[in-house]
Amino acid sequence: MPVDTDLPERFLSMLAAERGAAANTLAAYRRDLEAAREVLGDVASADTKALEGLGSAWSGLAASSLARRCSALRQFYGFLIDEGLRADDPSGALPRPRARRPLPRLLSHEEVERFIATADDEAAAGRPEAVRLLALLELLYGSGLRATELVSLPLAAVPRDAPFLHVTGKGGQQRMVPVSTRAAAVLSRWLAVRKSASRFLFPSRGASGHLTRVRLFQLLRELAARADIDPERVSPHVLRHAFATHLLEGGADLRVLQMLLGHADIATTQIYTHVDSARLVALVNSRHPLAGGKVV
Repeated sequence: MPVDTDLPERFLSMLAAERGAAANTLAAYRRDLEAAREVLGDVASADTKALEGLGSAWSGLAASSLARRCSALRQFYGFLIDEGLRADDPSGALPRPRARRPLPRLLSHEEVERFIATADDEAAAGRPEAVRLLALLELLYGSGLRATELVSLPLAAVPRDAPFLHVTGKGGQQRMVPVSTRAAAVLSRWLAVRKSASRFLFPSRGASGHLTRVRLFQLLRELAARADIDPERVSPHVLRHAFATHLLEGGADLRVLQMLLGHADIATTQIYTHVDSARLVALVNSRHPLAGGKVV
């Protein structure tokens, strides 16, 4: 087939238009296709023999990175076939790494309580920066938001009557996330000291944009140090993991958890089923119809 340097961009445009792929996803796929071009030359016309060579060319990559690159290429070749630009599918020759998803890092209940207590103490004097950090922390652990979802929350997303946040997640998917009474109270405190005309709930300093994910990460690690928690164990995503795991430990339904987290696939949510095995045994013994030797 003829070389068409615009094909990768056409593929990315399709992902954005038809599948609602997020900007970060599109940027990752663009990098993956560029990495393939460095090895293959024209990616669109590469044959199976060329693709077989990617295993050795990318042997230094982590299994997860290799899996992502191969996934991007499979979807790209599928796009070419769907568009009638290629009759064969060479993606069967791609490496097939066995990427094992690691269990998420976790904070214990006691550590989360100490983390929040430290932020609460610092916010007691009403200093805006401290109240903001407490609000950020309450929403990360209390609602399970992703870092990007949290920092980019518009002011209009704050609940007025109903205790829910309107969140725009990955791929532009919208969902409603419950806000606890405690988090709602902290949000009210933040709004009372927030001095900005920005449309964002957590505006950046001296600009019309919002707080960045990098700054959120820094603020949490600084707070962790003050709370006597290893900063290396703390990130926005770790608090999201804590939200999910602690809810599941409390008996939350996996489907409900999927909805709260905004996961498109229940398989993503199932990583949180690594809860205490003893609790699961106790749950079966107490709730199953045959528990105690009789049908309830």
